[in-house]
Amino acid sequence: MNIENQIALRPRFKLEIQKNEQEVKQAFNKDFSKSNCVVKIVDNHIFIRFKKEEQHFWSPQLHLEIEAKNQNQCFLKGLFGPPPTVWTMFMFFHFIVAGLFLIFAIWAYSNYSLKQDYQVQVFGLVGMIILWFVLYIAGTIGKTKGKPQINLLCEFLKDSLELKNAKVL
Repeated sequence: MNIENQIALRPRFKLEIQKNEQEVKQAFNKDFSKSNCVVKIVDNHIFIRFKKEEQHFWSPQLHLEIEAKNQNQCFLKGLFGPPPTVWTMFMFFHFIVAGLFLIFAIWAYSNYSLKQDYQVQVFGLVGMIILWFVLYIAGTIGKTKGKPQINLLCEFLKDSLELKNAKVL
């Protein structure tokens, strides 16, 4: 998977590794006080993010899900993305734009059916489309700003699991 050529704002990957679930969890239970990353483990989920002083608005986090294959192998499903609060806010804005688009569309159709002027509603529709593109471009810019930190998270993952030749992305 190549981040540069993807439309997805939250890139995903899947790794098959020669370790069981417990070995993977133990690899992330080390003392990372000298690292710039913070690790949190909840059941079969591992969350890796940067320390507060290293974070900016678009700083990514890595969510890993461990899925057992057999006793000596497991899959790691990874998801890079902004913190949940930023992602929720971003999706909320998309929802508002979609809702306003529907309202303007219904209002424009009603005025058209009643043979009344509907130019304002059409401008509203065009405005919502433009605003949606602005939100998409903002997300793409955020992904670009977070790309160096995504690479750092990949290196942290490789170092923690001792994956020398693995290609995460």
